[in-house]
Amino acid sequence: MSATDVLLAERAALCDSLAKYGAEAPTLCEGWLTADLAAHLLAREKRPDAGLGIVLPGPFAKHMQRVMEQYKAKGYDVMVQELRHGPPKYFRVGPMAALNVGENWIHNEDVRRANGEAPRPADPEVDDILWNSLKTGALVARRKLKSVGLVLKQPDGQERVVKQADPLVTVVGAPGELVLFMAGRKEAADVHLDGPHEAVAIVLATKLGI
Repeated sequence: MSATDVLLAERAALCDSLAKYGAEAPTLCEGWLTADLAAHLLAREKRPDAGLGIVLPGPFAKHMQRVMEQYKAKGYDVMVQELRHGPPKYFRVGPMAALNVGENWIHNEDVRRANGEAPRPADPEVDDILWNSLKTGALVARRKLKSVGLVLKQPDGQERVVKQADPLVTVVGAPGELVLFMAGRKEAADVHLDGPHEAVAIVLATKLGI
């Protein structure tokens, strides 16, 4: 399967989860219900004028919220159906396809795990894409970590160094669990942390996601 095929499969799975739990179910995104998450995805993909509000505060964030409310006004079922058509073409080709596998995978887990579901079975093709996506996540996290090092490690021994420093913390888990951890879903991620107690506490207190 290509990254585009994996992306479309992950989008379908996300939409199934959104449909299963309805508009008012909790998510791992603080303060958001499933309707907010669906509106966020549509605004992110279809309204580039609102996209800066994902990372910038003030008027940018307010504009993003207004656009989300416009989508929510259409109704939840309409939003989910629109999402089922898949992301726009420029989101599903080239490097953007792999990037958006992670986006859709994470948001599916935001819905599933907030509603008591266990991790999905491993999928080697998905895991490969998620593991590679941690290269970018490492670049973001490196700037946020203070005074500690961090290594991500799969159960098979593969490692990705986020920051080389002493003391060092190692986070062990499957690729998807490491992605959740690095995306700020630490409590939901099925991982194990090794390292000095004080260093582990610093990593857990650091906001690693966007």
